[in-house]
Amino acid sequence: MPITDKNILSRLYFVAGCMFFFALAVVVKLVTIQMVDGEKYRALAEQRTIKNFTIGPKRGNLYSDDGSLLATSVTKYDIRFDAITPQHKVFEQHIKPLSDSLSKVLGRSSSYYQNLLRKARVNKNRYLLIAKDLGYTEYVRIKNFPLFNLGPYKGGVIVEQETKREYPLGGMAHRSVGYERVDDKGYYTRVGLEGAFGSYLRGTEGHRLKQKIAKGQWKPITDYNEVEPKDGYDVVSTINVNIQDIAHHALLTQLEKYNADHGSVVVMEVATGEIKAISNLGRTKGGNYYERLNYAVGESHEPGSTFKLMSMIAALEDKAVDTSDVVDTENGIISFYGKKVRDSKRGGYGKITVSEVLERSSNVGIVKIIDNYYKNQPEKFVNRLYNMGLNEKLGMSIKGEGAPIIPHPNDKSRWSGIALQWMAYGYGVSLTPLQTLTFYNAVANGGEMVKPRLIKEVREWDKVIYKFDKDVINPSVCSKETISKVQAMLKNVVEDKHGTGHRLYSPNFSMAGKTGTAQKDYADKSKMNYISSFVGYFPADEPKYSCIVVIHNPDKSVGYYGADVSGPVFKSVAQKIYTNSPLIDTIEELDNESEQTEKDYKAYYAKVKKRNEIIPNVEGMSGMDAISILENLGVRVKVEGDGIGKVKSQSIKSGQKIESNQTIVLQLS
Repeated sequence: MPITDKNILSRLYFVAGCMFFFALAVVVKLVTIQMVDGEKYRALAEQRTIKNFTIGPKRGNLYSDDGSLLATSVTKYDIRFDAITPQHKVFEQHIKPLSDSLSKVLGRSSSYYQNLLRKARVNKNRYLLIAKDLGYTEYVRIKNFPLFNLGPYKGGVIVEQETKREYPLGGMAHRSVGYERVDDKGYYTRVGLEGAFGSYLRGTEGHRLKQKIAKGQWKPITDYNEVEPKDGYDVVSTINVNIQDIAHHALLTQLEKYNADHGSVVVMEVATGEIKAISNLGRTKGGNYYERLNYAVGESHEPGSTFKLMSMIAALEDKAVDTSDVVDTENGIISFYGKKVRDSKRGGYGKITVSEVLERSSNVGIVKIIDNYYKNQPEKFVNRLYNMGLNEKLGMSIKGEGAPIIPHPNDKSRWSGIALQWMAYGYGVSLTPLQTLTFYNAVANGGEMVKPRLIKEVREWDKVIYKFDKDVINPSVCSKETISKVQAMLKNVVEDKHGTGHRLYSPNFSMAGKTGTAQKDYADKSKMNYISSFVGYFPADEPKYSCIVVIHNPDKSVGYYGADVSGPVFKSVAQKIYTNSPLIDTIEELDNESEQTEKDYKAYYAKVKKRNEIIPNVEGMSGMDAISILENLGVRVKVEGDGIGKVKSQSIKSGQKIESNQTIVLQLS
């Protein structure tokens, strides 16, 4: 069909119409975007280029009981430079003095910084790193350098800050101080004091707007925050830095000596339950020790002979025996259902009193006491233990407290024909070191069981926000009569020559406590090892501190008995606290003269008056006086022995002439 003008015209109309409708659709879409979806797309564009970043608050400080820092937050600053922002004239005017100033502070040459800044401007670098991890003083100094002092809009300076946590004690008490961390999903990991009291320490987050620039980097829009972060509160703990140091090093020394796997030591104030020291050390593959886990709070294990105190209190409370009753330990071996109970002393202890059963730690003796009275009513024994609170957690604020296990006859999954007898001397039950210590602390405290406490107060600057006082778990674990009896037994464990802790005795200060040597992994004799422990309090008559030491897997070829492995740690802690800390808060009569003190002073003064060039006779004098006299004469002194006793012998006899750089060795009793 021939193409006519009419056909051509129709086609033109059709094309024109299509173009008109297309243009109309574009206009409608633009209007829709502007009028209807404009806010949506503007918000989307802004979201991709402008973002509100979270600013972490400064975490509150964690203090010891005397105000020493255990953990603190330190703000660090990064200085960056937006090389595009300054005008050409301003940049050229200030680049030389800025580079000179940076050279003086940061150590590189001025030419280095000139080249760095010029290259950044050529490359249009809007996020050039100038300095990292600056302290506040350095940050303020650099921020006031030429060009940077013009601010972010004219000078191009960018300041970013980050808060970092620092621990002045280093590795000591690391696990007890702990940490609080949060992952990308918002889940918290809380350990130690930092984790337990994070709600007070962490503060409230702030916000700051940043703009996206090249290479996915974000630059602050302003030099101030949209919402200022609120710093966390300060927390004052009960930890005493001096006692913590004593406990840490005493434990470390013994772990190294016995090549043990791990151990813990806790020191608690008897009256209040305040924990003054808590150290947990575990061996690494390299043979070193560090705060690996919080064994004192979290590791529940069979306590062994330290549990005999609980058994003895139950028997005394139920009038099963009295302290003067006699128990026949026979030849030191008795059997139940083919399972033997043995005393550590070959041949047994023969016939001994009930008091001596605890003092000598006779397995046969305590098992006989419990079996004779409770074998037909085991629930009475267990209920007595439950009434003392031994089956309940302490409810510590620190996460991860181990659950105590005290099986009941009604619990068929745990109870057996020998459960009662094995419980009597600390097997088939399970307690953490802190749970065991809390019970012994109750005995020291006249029967009142107080909850162990790690926090004294929460502060905002010098204002007290919350104060934490003594929390009583059980006002009386048993009668005063029973407390008095077992206190005498625990004292004799150390002071009586037959007590298992008699080698720890010192005439200079008193202690009371109980040794423990528990087998572990005993089902497989090839893997069997020991848990060595000592728990008690000091001074014995008016206790101020209680303490427990537990050491796992000591080298059996070196030793494994609680008195030998853990006992010396207890004694070292007690001795150093006793000598370094006043155990009596007040002195009632300052004017009363002590005859012995006057006598010692006159003897000391007489020695000093005779100051000359010969070695004096210091034998029989107190170690402190002897050291003072000799050092004042210019003689170097080396001490061997306990360090607080009297001089037993001196390496250089009296009357000999003093020579320069001379050293004398004093042996103290």
